[in-house]
Amino acid sequence: EAVKEAMKGAQFSTAFGKTLKRLLGCGVGVHHAGMLPRYRLLVEKLAQQGLLPVICGTDTLGVGINVPIHTVVLTQLTKFDGRKMRRLRSREFHQIAGRAGRSGFDTEGVVIAEAPEHEIENHKAEVKAAGDPKKLKKIKKKRPPENFVNWNEDTFNKLIESVPEQLTPRMRITHSMVLAEVEQGGNARARVDQLIEDSLQPAEEKIKLHVRAAEVLQTLIDADVVVHEVDENGEDVYSVTMDLPEDFALDQPLSPFLLAALELLDPESPEYAFDLVSMVEATLEDPRQVLRAQERKARDAAMAEMKMDGVDYDERLERIADVTYPKPLEDLLDAAFSKYCDAVPWARDYYLRPKSVLRDMLESAADFKGYIQKLGIMRYEGILLRYLSEAFRGLDRTIPEDKRTEQLKDIIAWLGLIVRSVDSSLVDEWENAGAVLDAAPPDASGAEAVVRDRRGLTVLVRNALFSRVRMAAHRDTAGLGEADGDWGFGERAWMQALDEYYEEHEEVLLDADARSKAYLMFDEADEEELHVWHVRQIFHDEAGDNDFVIVADVDLDATQEGDGVVFANYRVGFADELLDEF
Repeated sequence: EAVKEAMKGAQFSTAFGKTLKRLLGCGVGVHHAGMLPRYRLLVEKLAQQGLLPVICGTDTLGVGINVPIHTVVLTQLTKFDGRKMRRLRSREFHQIAGRAGRSGFDTEGVVIAEAPEHEIENHKAEVKAAGDPKKLKKIKKKRPPENFVNWNEDTFNKLIESVPEQLTPRMRITHSMVLAEVEQGGNARARVDQLIEDSLQPAEEKIKLHVRAAEVLQTLIDADVVVHEVDENGEDVYSVTMDLPEDFALDQPLSPFLLAALELLDPESPEYAFDLVSMVEATLEDPRQVLRAQERKARDAAMAEMKMDGVDYDERLERIADVTYPKPLEDLLDAAFSKYCDAVPWARDYYLRPKSVLRDMLESAADFKGYIQKLGIMRYEGILLRYLSEAFRGLDRTIPEDKRTEQLKDIIAWLGLIVRSVDSSLVDEWENAGAVLDAAPPDASGAEAVVRDRRGLTVLVRNALFSRVRMAAHRDTAGLGEADGDWGFGERAWMQALDEYYEEHEEVLLDADARSKAYLMFDEADEEELHVWHVRQIFHDEAGDNDFVIVADVDLDATQEGDGVVFANYRVGFADELLDEF
């Protein structure tokens, strides 16, 4: 009951959230980096109140979280560091073990390390044999898995006795830092040099940082973002030369390349906005878990296609090794980056990472929840959200105003709304740090406005409805039922509706016209009083009859507080049958 009371007001709208809510109700917390920040904060809050007897977590629990823990149980003394499995370092072990026995809560703490699983199973078999020589001979000992990184009691004792590795300061000179100094005017280079001198870096590291600062500043100058002049007093003066967005920042090391590469795109191309998104994505860190899920999906599809084509097993295995996640503009970007590095040699310290996460969401008209379901990455909601938030910052704070088309402005507004509505704690952190995240000017009606970001919400609804049209075109009734089951229009209802549609029409068109505003109607008459929009999505058919529709109400409050569009009064069918109701 105390847990239920403490969880009042918490939202568990995602797939993992529903599992977490059930576990928390049993007194079991979960804590790892793949979770949404709001879920991690809730677990920490409940733990601090003493309401969770058990927390299952990764070593994120060992870093800066004041949670009273009596006993720490390490199920293994190894960890995956993003590349390979390895044994815990002394500092990592002491950080985790140090959670046990918190001052003010306990007079002692207990740290237990489990033996490897195969050793536990072997020991159980020996105990069961009860010393009988015949039974002991018959025991088939389990072997460790292939490439298993082993540990034993000696490993545990050595970690206990060893001194944690020394911490060293790691100052980084970034484009964003240097640009912030340039925006203040005057001699930005001198101020950056002073920051380095005032830091706790060793002398040899300071030399490297001064060189790096010069490289970054020169990169900004080469990208025509900054100009260097000498005033009448002989003082160096640095200033910004471009019409930059509010809170402009080069958040990624390759952002200067991005600014230069924008000239390769044709703003008149129908793919301009999506190609620009791909350029931004190529400068971001890879969300490895998301990309692995994309790769698995691509390989499953390729394997199924090869089976249908009669490709033999060995050849299928050989071909499948070359299938990976989508990498839009890879050849164009590689050639442009190679040329860029000739003029900016230190850019070779980094490399492009072409990928299509945000673009894939846009092309499939998927919202956050839908994309999680599509890839089956419920455990990694937080990874996807952090990636989308970085993409949002890259688009909103790096792309100059004169490079933004109306479609791109829609994308930025939609993405900003996704980040805010899924987990506002990320936005809160940035705002507390002084970042202004609004992709559009504040609504004139102020903080009390029913719709806080009209453009973003409009795109969110439009994408949600077109995703239904896309699934209907592929007769994906299972996907439609999963998407609309919560508002009473499940798979059976969609099957019946589509059977009626395909009796009259041959196909659902997905061309540019189908995505246009002409096929989606908004009625905002009840926005202020009832906090709803009435919407109608028209299906574009081959005959041009345009007589089949989705009609629904959008719950504006629930949609802006959740991670996807929340519908009510949801119906699908021929317009003449639904028109009176609409």
